[in-house]
Amino acid sequence: MMTQTMRWFGPNDPVPLHAIRQAGATGIVTALHEVANGEVWTADAIAVRRRIVEDAGLEWKVVESLPVAEALKTRSTDWDRLIEAYVASLRNLAGQGVEVVTYNFMPLLDWTRTDLSWALPDGARALRFELCALAVYDIHILRRPGAERDYAPDVVAAAADRFAAMDEAARATLERTIIAGLPGSEESFSSPQLLAQIETYADVDAARLRANHVAFLEAVCPVAEAEGIRLVVHPDDPPFPIFGLPRVVSTQTDVSALFAAVPSVANGLCFCSGSFGVRADNDLPGMVRRLGDRIGFVHLRSVQRELDGAFHEAAHLEGDADMPAIMAELVALQARTGQSLPMRPDHGHQMADDLNRHTNPGYSLIGRLRGLAELRGLETGLRYARGAASS
Repeated sequence: MMTQTMRWFGPNDPVPLHAIRQAGATGIVTALHEVANGEVWTADAIAVRRRIVEDAGLEWKVVESLPVAEALKTRSTDWDRLIEAYVASLRNLAGQGVEVVTYNFMPLLDWTRTDLSWALPDGARALRFELCALAVYDIHILRRPGAERDYAPDVVAAAADRFAAMDEAARATLERTIIAGLPGSEESFSSPQLLAQIETYADVDAARLRANHVAFLEAVCPVAEAEGIRLVVHPDDPPFPIFGLPRVVSTQTDVSALFAAVPSVANGLCFCSGSFGVRADNDLPGMVRRLGDRIGFVHLRSVQRELDGAFHEAAHLEGDADMPAIMAELVALQARTGQSLPMRPDHGHQMADDLNRHTNPGYSLIGRLRGLAELRGLETGLRYARGAASS
């Protein structure tokens, strides 16, 4: 069986550790979100977090995420110091028993949505991305120079009409939704700050970002390999350029090229069926089958693709991801390697009693509990069928 985990944003997370344990998870995926990007995670701070998790009867083997500073992505300034800080954090994490470290190479923003509380027909609420809403923000609120060129004419026209019809409160809500930052993080942007940061990528196209990614891995993978840590890259979310910024971890071709460029065993993949699944041209079961030896961590969720590039988070066994086929490949992969992959149910609907309390977007308890239960049952059934078929 996969090792079942849930993401936890630290002591200020409204979901307590005992509730995660009651959901059936045995592990926690967390990070020191309070540490500024580019600074060292000290051994003492990591040890404190580990003890909190273990005192709750859970284990901490997977970090999500150890952020890559923007100056490393642009390869602009302070490269040596930032690399030294990153490898120091890796050594400190290894010393506290961490085995997998997740990171991403997305410029400036992590996962991006335009609605954090989209109403579903059953009354639950989901995360949603809509290209027209992004264009409203990009063209009319952020006012990025040349933004109109990145959208089709009909999207530009629809965005202008929508912006004109929005009151100040609606515009402010859209702005906060897009640039608020991850739950638990001390770092986020204002629109002027985001615009200024976008300018730092003026000379960074996709080819240069890929080269910088390879250079980063060449610098840190030897340490990770020596320390027994597997670095796993999270795919782009959404898996296409936004705000004129390149994104280079969106397809199987992207990650295969990365593995070919840096063949270290420490260079791995966080397989996220939701992020990859936004693109209809990504064959999710096939990616597990072909990239399985590189997969060190699994995020399982499904998105429902809509018209015009929109998508929303579906229930874990619904939407466009063929979750039974994905899970069958994961079961086969573990049987082949004899290893248990850490997995977490990614995101989840806000539902039931969680509708009446504060929750982190995508990370309420009940929706993820439902997802974990469904995924656990699916894996158990497939493993049983596989055993029955071979007996």
